Amino acid sequence: MAVTAGPLAGVRVVELAGIGPGPFAAMVLADLGADVVRVDRPGGGGLAIDPAHDVTNRNKRSVLVDLKSAEGPALVLDLVERADVLIEGFRPGVAERLGVGPDDCLARNPRLVYGRMTGWGQEGPLAHTAGHDIAYIAVTGALGMIGNPGEPPAVPANLVGDYAGGSLYLVIGILAALHHARGPEGAGQVVDAAIVDGTAHLTAMIHGMVAAGGWQDRRGANLLDGGCPFYGTYETSDGQYMAVGALEQQFYDTFTELLGIADRAPARKDLARWGELREAVAARFKSRTREEWTAVFEGTDACVAPVLSLREAPHHPHLAARATFTEFGGTLQPAPAPRFSATPTRVASGPAMPGADTGSVAADWGVPALLPKEA
Repeated sequence: MAVTAGPLAGVRVVELAGIGPGPFAAMVLADLGADVVRVDRPGGGGLAIDPAHDVTNRNKRSVLVDLKSAEGPALVLDLVERADVLIEGFRPGVAERLGVGPDDCLARNPRLVYGRMTGWGQEGPLAHTAGHDIAYIAVTGALGMIGNPGEPPAVPANLVGDYAGGSLYLVIGILAALHHARGPEGAGQVVDAAIVDGTAHLTAMIHGMVAAGGWQDRRGANLLDGGCPFYGTYETSDGQYMAVGALEQQFYDTFTELLGIADRAPARKDLARWGELREAVAARFKSRTREEWTAVFEGTDACVAPVLSLREAPHHPHLAARATFTEFGGTLQPAPAPRFSATPTRVASGPAMPGADTGSVAADWGVPALLPKEA
């Protein structure tokens, strides 16, 4: 059965299977209660992991459709006719060639929100070239801000581009377009979510600071990029790390007092002495273990926290108390976010296995042609 809990209960989404930001965006919609039907291709084509552990396919259902077959496009259009949203992540022009592009889908369902997820966008000199997260965030200036001066930029997994600049902007666009489609004009439209656009948008505050003279356009020289000695990470005696974010004066005062350098810490606004301050902070952190420093700062307004691994994070007392992570089907995973007072969300089903839900989707959506033809 389809997921019915959450603020998007009753919204129907068709997801044309892909990898990366498209599936994650569809997962967010599914977590929020939308009935997401993933159209998988026969033979797979997703990530090279066991689909039973692909958390980005949780709370969804799956049908198998070969879009290159004679009947494939018609089956997708049958689903589109009954849907509110479609998500695809092909290169520009591919969906059109397959017969499931915006014109074909909107002709079948004028109120459809057609969400397109790409790295470079639908237009521009690079629109038809291949790429991955790292290239998209590189050209926006975001990657160049991350890391230490004199060292190569640090790669932030695929969180900044694929998911922050891509998936979440697609979700925002879909929800806005869905609101419009259900308004007085009642018209669907295409949402062009490009990772380069979303990632560039994320740097808005930094561009403002550059224009105001409050940010140097180089790595590791600013308040929020590791250049500031009281906003960064420090190694402890056991080879672990603590994160410090004591920006405001009152938090800085608490931080230096608990760290034990209040009587000799250089003035925080004296940039000429930041090097000296960094050495003092580093030396103190190196004198104790991460666990010991965690105990010192826990529950204070020093804005200091231990740097945890992915396996450690679910066991942090605060995250455990909030059930920020949850276990379903034997897989520990992040719980849906954000939280809603009237329409709570949940993980209702594990990753959709390719084609496993053909029968239920055919019945619920009224598309009997999805069912295999009898011999």
